[in-house]
Amino acid sequence: MELELKQLRDRCLTDLNDVEELKTLDNVRIKYLGKKGELTIALKGMGKLSSEERPIIGKLANEIREEIENNISAQKQLLEHKEIEAQIREESIDVSLPGKKHLAGNLHPLTTTVNELKEIFLGMGFSIAEGPEIEWAKYNFDYLNVPQDHSARDLQDTFYYQDDIVLRTQTSPVQVRVMQEQKPPLRIISPGRVYRCDEIDATHSPVFHQMEGLVIDKGITMSDLKGTLDLFAKKLFGEQTKTKFRPHQFYFTEPSAEMDVTCFKCGGVGCKVCSNTGWIEILGCGMVHPNVLRLCGIDPDEYSGFAFGMGLDRITLTKYGITDLRLLFENDLRFLAQFK
Repeated sequence: MELELKQLRDRCLTDLNDVEELKTLDNVRIKYLGKKGELTIALKGMGKLSSEERPIIGKLANEIREEIENNISAQKQLLEHKEIEAQIREESIDVSLPGKKHLAGNLHPLTTTVNELKEIFLGMGFSIAEGPEIEWAKYNFDYLNVPQDHSARDLQDTFYYQDDIVLRTQTSPVQVRVMQEQKPPLRIISPGRVYRCDEIDATHSPVFHQMEGLVIDKGITMSDLKGTLDLFAKKLFGEQTKTKFRPHQFYFTEPSAEMDVTCFKCGGVGCKVCSNTGWIEILGCGMVHPNVLRLCGIDPDEYSGFAFGMGLDRITLTKYGITDLRLLFENDLRFLAQFK
């Protein structure tokens, strides 16, 4: 049996020398030292030995087991070291190479403008209201004092889903919904996307963005409108900004006006941006028409209010000095990266 154990040891050491992977090393360990391993099976035959041979063979078996375990441990350390070296070679970094630049994104200029306007009006006590972009024609036109035979309706002829369902041409339907669902006093803004049949060019798009505002309460006058919008203009364009109101006609307000601000570029002196006038038109506004209040269930003898609306795209062009509306929708990173 002594010879058998020595031959087993020699076979195991030979197998260990051929091992090149940790997985294979574990297979060798199980083959010789496992519960059904060769050394375990060999030791089961010690019961047949005489009492004189048993301690000698037992001592030899323990020595062989210890020798095999030591060799397995040494081989394991060697293989682990080789794996680490190989990993280092594969993952090594050449510090002389230029680093990889990670590009950080930024908000779209239109989004920045919308967020800034929201903050301004929220600071003045307004809340934000939203509504569907696919709207009933009655909300988009009829409740806004524009019946089906009104000439102004032709100017906003747009994308119809059905005869009475339309892609909204303005965010004014949100104001109608708020007036019908909530009782005064009301003070809301309604930013969102709108649609009209416009040809795409430097100043027009069939898809654009608006923000409208509405205030309804007792005793609201034109002076409240002018004071609110003058404060808004100063917060957006700077304290030095002046405002000018020009008479206009809108079908859902009476009286109505358009508001100009002093050119942010020249300060009102006159330049190419403002066509040498010193003024830039930014929004339309007026006192809510009594017919609109009645249609929305509000008594015009008890309540009054004002409304205003502005093109967010135009505000963005004006604020950042952008000359072509199409740039806002082309998603050209060379353009957008300028607004970080």
